[in-house]
Amino acid sequence: MNRFIPVSAPTLAGNEKTYVLDCLETNWISSLGKYIEQFEDAFAAFCGVKHAISCCNGTAALHVALLAMGVGPGDEVIVPTLTFVATANAVNYCGARPVMVDSEAETWNMDPTKIEQRITSRTKGIIAVHLYGHPADMDPILSIARKHHLFVLEDAAEAHGAEYKKVKVGALGDVATFSFYGNKIITTGEGGMIVTNDPTIAARVRQLKGQGMDPKKRYWFPMIGYNYRMSNIAAAIGLAQLEKIDYHIARRRELAEHYMSELARIPGFSIQPEKVWARNVYWMTSAVLEENLPITRNDLMAKLAEVGIETRPFFCPMHTLPMYQKDGASMSFPVADRLSKTGLNLPSSASLSKEDVNYVCAQIFRIFQRSRMTR
Repeated sequence: MNRFIPVSAPTLAGNEKTYVLDCLETNWISSLGKYIEQFEDAFAAFCGVKHAISCCNGTAALHVALLAMGVGPGDEVIVPTLTFVATANAVNYCGARPVMVDSEAETWNMDPTKIEQRITSRTKGIIAVHLYGHPADMDPILSIARKHHLFVLEDAAEAHGAEYKKVKVGALGDVATFSFYGNKIITTGEGGMIVTNDPTIAARVRQLKGQGMDPKKRYWFPMIGYNYRMSNIAAAIGLAQLEKIDYHIARRRELAEHYMSELARIPGFSIQPEKVWARNVYWMTSAVLEENLPITRNDLMAKLAEVGIETRPFFCPMHTLPMYQKDGASMSFPVADRLSKTGLNLPSSASLSKEDVNYVCAQIFRIFQRSRMTR
């Protein structure tokens, strides 16, 4: 097997090398330097918010955002059960408890109709995850939050540039977090960002991510903080990536549309839809298989791997993981369970060619045809 198509890989097609060399040549390689501020300012402008604070990764961004919102021991935070584990883990880092909610069938995001039944006197806030690039249905979530005096944190790790009713994600809740891991729409290698319109939240985040040091008194630490800072080199890469984010998003959408047109001929194989109120950025071209098809999701993934095509299964729901099983023991999550069992992510790098996608689709057709013949 000579050909290999990764599920997602960075596309470095702008000023990344120029900016990184500038960091090296000027010796600004740590957590101070001009690219930190430039990246933060540019990302705030991109999201349409007043403040953006960089940090070392997306999980750290979630953790420090929750701390800035006052989450602590004994609190509960509502999360979708179908998400990457960092969403729930960050709640636990604060000493709080993640309370899981099932997905809704169309966009696969948290089902707003299931939220209120999970609210208790301990509930502090709601984390709305924009799964695989499609925004959650924010209006009902925000309405429930206002009714119960809860904060809303957008976990937009997978959704840079996605829009809900023509407003970019990150500008909808009280605070939002992003990830810049290597497989995200734009990357810094590892990295994260917290965005908000609230100056008090922004100031608290900045202090917490810098060991808790008083911004007006050097080496005075009135609180326990964390070393969650981003390096100037990472910010330099991030700024270069952000300069071309329209390209990155357009390529993801083009790939998804091409997959849809090619794979529409397979009954029971469907790509994540796009609601009329949404702009899906298709971080991954994600698909689900109906359960009565002649091949299972796992078998399809294994056969694609044999011909050099890397895929990924959907996330395991939080209520199925050992450390969170007790939290979901009394609840039913049928939609998330089905999606997790039948969903997979197809190769989605911005650098993929039309020929690459055609090859992936041709192999999927071949596998389905052989499965029907041997069923």
